[in-house]
Amino acid sequence: MSQLRLLPSRLGAQASRLLAPHDIQMFSRRSRSSGPPAPFPSSKRGGSSSYMEEMYFAWLENPQSVHKSWDSFFRKASEEAACDPAQSRFPESRPSVSSRIKTSKLVEDHLAVQSLIRAYQIRGHHVAQLDPLGILDADLDSFVPSDLITTIDKLAFYDLREADLDKEFQLPTTTFIGGSEHTLSLREIIRRLESTYCQHIGLEFMFINDVEQCQWIRQKFETPGVMQFSSEEKRTLLARLVRSMRFEDFLARKWSSEKRFGLEGCEVMIPALKTIIDKSSEMGIENVILGMPHRGRLNVLANVIRKDLEQIFCQFDPKLEAADEGSGDVKYHLGMYHERINRVTNRNITLSLVANPSHLEAVDPVVQGKTKAEQFYRGDAQGKKVMSILVHGDAAFAGQGVVYETFHLSDLPSYTTNGTVHVVVNNQVCYRRRGHNEMDEPMFTQPLMYKQIHRQVPVLKKYADKLIAEGTVTLQEFEEEIAKYDRICEEAYGRSKDKKILHIKHWLDSPWPGFFNVDGEPKSMTCPATGIPEDVLTHIGEVASSVPLKDFKIHTGLSRILRGRADMIKNRTVDWALAEYMAFGSLLKEGIHVRLSGQDVERGTFSHRHHVLHDQEVDRRTCVPMNHLWPDQAPYTVCNSSLSEYGVLGFELGYAMASPNALVLWEAQFGDFHNTAQCIIDQFISTGQAKWVRHNGIVLLLPHGMEGMGPEHSSARPERFLQMSNDDSDAYPVFTEDFEVSQLYDCNWIVVNCSTPANYFHVLRRQVLLPFRKPLIIFTPKSLLRHPEAKSSFDQMVSGASFQRVIPEDGAAAQTPEQVRRLIFCTGKVYYDLVKERSSQGLEEQVAITRLEQISPFPFDLIKQEAEKYPGAELVWCQEEHKNMGYYDYISPRFMTILSRARPIWYVGRDPAAAPATGNRNTHLVSLKKFLDTAFNLQAFEGKTF
Repeated sequence: MSQLRLLPSRLGAQASRLLAPHDIQMFSRRSRSSGPPAPFPSSKRGGSSSYMEEMYFAWLENPQSVHKSWDSFFRKASEEAACDPAQSRFPESRPSVSSRIKTSKLVEDHLAVQSLIRAYQIRGHHVAQLDPLGILDADLDSFVPSDLITTIDKLAFYDLREADLDKEFQLPTTTFIGGSEHTLSLREIIRRLESTYCQHIGLEFMFINDVEQCQWIRQKFETPGVMQFSSEEKRTLLARLVRSMRFEDFLARKWSSEKRFGLEGCEVMIPALKTIIDKSSEMGIENVILGMPHRGRLNVLANVIRKDLEQIFCQFDPKLEAADEGSGDVKYHLGMYHERINRVTNRNITLSLVANPSHLEAVDPVVQGKTKAEQFYRGDAQGKKVMSILVHGDAAFAGQGVVYETFHLSDLPSYTTNGTVHVVVNNQVCYRRRGHNEMDEPMFTQPLMYKQIHRQVPVLKKYADKLIAEGTVTLQEFEEEIAKYDRICEEAYGRSKDKKILHIKHWLDSPWPGFFNVDGEPKSMTCPATGIPEDVLTHIGEVASSVPLKDFKIHTGLSRILRGRADMIKNRTVDWALAEYMAFGSLLKEGIHVRLSGQDVERGTFSHRHHVLHDQEVDRRTCVPMNHLWPDQAPYTVCNSSLSEYGVLGFELGYAMASPNALVLWEAQFGDFHNTAQCIIDQFISTGQAKWVRHNGIVLLLPHGMEGMGPEHSSARPERFLQMSNDDSDAYPVFTEDFEVSQLYDCNWIVVNCSTPANYFHVLRRQVLLPFRKPLIIFTPKSLLRHPEAKSSFDQMVSGASFQRVIPEDGAAAQTPEQVRRLIFCTGKVYYDLVKERSSQGLEEQVAITRLEQISPFPFDLIKQEAEKYPGAELVWCQEEHKNMGYYDYISPRFMTILSRARPIWYVGRDPAAAPATGNRNTHLVSLKKFLDTAFNLQAFEGKTF
């Protein structure tokens, strides 16, 4: 660093802006050994002797005392000073004052030229001609940085003169504009710099702190001739532009009044994406996953993914009805999956475009998760076979927070996809010819811009005229290319009128070959038993309570937890954490990959899980016992996420999308934290199958329970999930033999609130053993994680046992149901509060308590059985949530339907409120005592009408 202060300068304070951080390192190395440094002048002309001058004088005395590149540099400088070459190279003493002044000027002139080169590399993009309309500057500012040469008089900024334009200057090693030449005239240097940095491509890269990356970019763009296309490449580009533009023209002619969010004004995006894919295929990529908003999506489907045109065109026909289930979606939201030959490389490549709603950047983390999963299943740890491309609008890219959340995942080990190509579409640099959509009238608000747009010559004509003028193609060849594609479109349009071709399954972005069928026949709509042999339970428990690695020292507190697990195994019981361990472990044994993600999931938010053990004496040494269960088991991934819900939940959704043979779980730190990921829940999880026929088995673990922890750490907002459930509250069901499974098949997602570890174990296993995939929402406990009563026996988990949608009363009240005066239905943690209160009041024979474990789809059959079992009992729904929240609004109409409105069901719980919970501990306890008293006041509802 001390050497930097000694360098001569004519720019003073400006120097600090000209030198990027990596150049400091570059100079400090090269000034000692490798040649001329990056330009960094530090004082005005006429100052004291500098480090450069001292090096020059050392060279005069002994040319071998400096690096050979400095030797070449000083020889050239001396020749230009018209010094005697022999005297310049081998002086017997220091030169005269006049000679030193001349040499000093030459050195400073060379440094000034190097500063000029650096200025273009740093700020050339500010004056690049990026606006095709010619009405805005690239940086929205017409000011030209004073250190960029655009007129001769600005040479004075560097103490250079017009006479210096034809002088030859040594080029620094930080530029490639010379190609194989080491010197150029100043005039040619400026011409090449302006050609590279100030034309129709802007480069902003000097902020990068990696020297190698900066040099790579410089070499690619500065080297003469590198950025030129061959004649064949130009013809390919023209053909792709023809397809891009004529596709939009065809849609505009056939469906002039339909919204399609066309690509007019940005047609070059199609050849750009195809070129990226070509180059990726050439370098070994086999699978490319794309995500993009709606602008240009149909064109990308047609000309990049190569979806059949008739499938696209039939989506415009209002008379055709989809033959598949679900609501469907607008055509510019749908996705696609296609495996084809890349004609440039003649290699197979799989392309998928992920379906996306109008929530623009919401698809970004979904694409990354799907990419990560594809890489994982292929063993592609470096991302050499699977990659992703994300297309953005400029405003959304800058303004949508999920973009940053997705970036934040890029270097986390269990989330990185090893790089993504981002294509940002600027809506005015590449303008929208028709406004926001085809029904828009942009002249209302942007009259001057759209007058200019209407005068704009389309890029296809501009490029065709250029190629015709230079002889690359003839006018006849160009017209034949247009006629050929127009004919393809017309023929596809004719085929699109066939009603048989309209199947939404043609738009799947993640098909699961072989999953829905066995030997060509649809799978049986049954669910296998979810219990497992006791020896498997025991083995998993023993591993869960041990440390598989030798010489691994764990925390003393954790030793106590592991001993507690071992004791439970001896007693054939499990708590919540151990039940989860056994569910995961048993699935791993069956070849099912399990992935658990979220904030602090490795230990567990409530310090109950401990799936990753940390050596207390060796830094970063960890052990995951779950991966030491069996030699040939599937892998288990448990990973603490970044502090993100939106991005991470989208990522896990995409991961679950890639394969049905995995259990993918996302756990919120507290249940209501999912509200910052609401877009993913609303747009992808709740509606994904209806809109896009996308089955997905993702599991959301949402800690829930009113325990006096305040409004942000209590409720997972079950009412939101239940409101979005699609089962009909007014439809009296037909109870067939396969009612349970058919209900699950017809629902959009499954919502459960388990009250026992065994039921949690079964519902996790059922999620994978079902013959289809549905999202599963689980309201998980907090206090029940260590509640002495919240334990299950092995008997409830062994072979033959299964998930209980409803857990009926099994105490004294069940023995004499005709004497029961009140039947309380509830779900989740409040059951334990009710049991305790019932016992304290001695009402075990008069009050029965039934637990609703699966809330949606609603278990009509079992609820009907329970109600009929206690014909003389009042029916009560008791919940700890406020009346306008929780489950009551969902269950009430369904009870009325199944009971034919003959018996009312009374509400017991907290009164309606705005906040989900109080922040005062005492208020919480008072309200708890109040509704428990009401629940067991057998005269509470006498005389009241329903």
